[in-house]
Amino acid sequence: MSNLAKYNSIFIETFEVTEEMLPGYKYQDTPAWDSVGHMTMIAALEDAFDIMMDTDDIIDFSSWEKGKEILQKYDVEIA
Repeated sequence: MSNLAKYNSIFIETFEVTEEMLPGYKYQDTPAWDSVGHMTMIAALEDAFDIMMDTDDIIDFSSWEKGKEILQKYDVEIA
């Protein structure tokens, strides 16, 4: 499975959205992306990519697009 497929899968499973909704998807676009959903997603990403994100990056992770940028800091390429 590609990194993009893993990344998308985490969003789809955590927030119960479709893949078509991901471009432009951001924090609180759906009720599922609240603070609890956010931390669930972060934990899933850390497990999937074997990383540990800094607190500032967790806070800044505000959209599907922003997340791809943040993961690059941890050498995770989402193409």
